[in-house]
Amino acid sequence: MTAATTPGRMSEPVRRDRQACMARIVVSVEGMVDAPAETVYRYMADMREHHPRFLPPAFSDFRVESGGVGAGTVTRFKVTAGGRTREYRMQVAEPEPGRVMTESDTGSSMVTTTTVSARDGGSLVRISSAWDGAGGIGGLFERMFAPRVMRGLYADELKRLDAYARDQRRA
Repeated sequence: MTAATTPGRMSEPVRRDRQACMARIVVSVEGMVDAPAETVYRYMADMREHHPRFLPPAFSDFRVESGGVGAGTVTRFKVTAGGRTREYRMQVAEPEPGRVMTESDTGSSMVTTTTVSARDGGSLVRISSAWDGAGGIGGLFERMFAPRVMRGLYADELKRLDAYARDQRRA
């Protein structure tokens, strides 16, 4: 509660909404992967055999609850970053099968979109997450630090995906 005055009137307490508007937070990283787009997309969409093999160490306890490849798959995992661990339960959809895959957290507004495009004999992969940030001071810190941390995780994942694709080609 804060005090406000109106000219000619005594000071009265006025109730003000202290919850700041939640801001939409968007984090995107893209990079090249040395493999054909259809192969890279298959690695990203196959949550049983491929995807867990190139996740960074910050991801743990990765498991498939249902499905396993593409639309309808449900996964659960933990991410430890910035000294905090958070559990996610993600529902996979394929708005453009073979090119665009989304993973929507069933417990929050977070949606991660992976887009794979053919480029120069390889693939350009873009990982982008968007969510409604918290309000207040917690939201301020989230907006300041979460994008940098998430960009680092996604950049690491793309490097690991590229190395995995190269290893698979050699096998």
